[in-house]
Amino acid sequence: MSGKVITRSAAERQAEAEALHASIVEQVQRLADSGQWRVFLEFARSFHNYSLNNLLLILAQNPKATMVAGFRQWQARGRQVRRGENAIKIFGFREKKTDRDDEDDEATEGGERIIRYFPTLSVFDIAQTDPIEGAEALPEDPTRRLTGNDDHGVIAPLTADLEARGWRIHCAPLGSASGYTDPGAHKVTLAKDLAPEQAAKTLIHETAHIELRHIDDLDQYRIHRGRMEVEAESVAFIVAGLNGFDTSAYSIGYITGWADEDVTVIRDTAARVLKTARSIAEII
Repeated sequence: MSGKVITRSAAERQAEAEALHASIVEQVQRLADSGQWRVFLEFARSFHNYSLNNLLLILAQNPKATMVAGFRQWQARGRQVRRGENAIKIFGFREKKTDRDDEDDEATEGGERIIRYFPTLSVFDIAQTDPIEGAEALPEDPTRRLTGNDDHGVIAPLTADLEARGWRIHCAPLGSASGYTDPGAHKVTLAKDLAPEQAAKTLIHETAHIELRHIDDLDQYRIHRGRMEVEAESVAFIVAGLNGFDTSAYSIGYITGWADEDVTVIRDTAARVLKTARSIAEII
């Protein structure tokens, strides 16, 4: 059932959109001032940065994995891997010096040989662990996916509009990502396991990238990614609000991170965000 049950005038919807945008600034500032985002960011950064090959291995074995670490690493963070949990297998990297003269080994400046090898390692996702009694609690993630079973009438009309303009919409396992847009293939991909409410918000976000022409030049997108992600998620927050659902649990943390806790970028993009939100809201 869609959340759009009250007919409002254009002026009323514009006023509501502006109020929703103002609330983004307020909530982002409050989250930044609380220090919660910074604490979580430092915690997230403490996890190992895995190679692309290992990320693909993790995704293949556990598409829902978000944070992975070894058995003892989790214990050091105050969590215990549950008995019977299946490990995610990845490749490590080791090297050691040797006196062997093997042409496959690499020589150091001192004439020693170095052997490089890639042992199989076992890691576990945070969902496979429980807190250890008495240990300090993990910082709460300020960006939590929505879990509602209602898409609020968003997905069908947005999908139809995008398909009419030559875009393909499909779902696939994406790990921790919720979605992405491929301008070359003219394709929007949503994560396969999203709840309808999160899928609706993500589709608005990706539509905003298209409407704002963020992906017309991928080099410019990479340079200005922070601002562009703030714009797209702000549009998603506003359009969702106009359609009767609140995405604060996800959007505020997401915007705070991409804005680097600075509300200036949110204020500076207000005109573009409101114009795009109005355009997308009219489709729904």
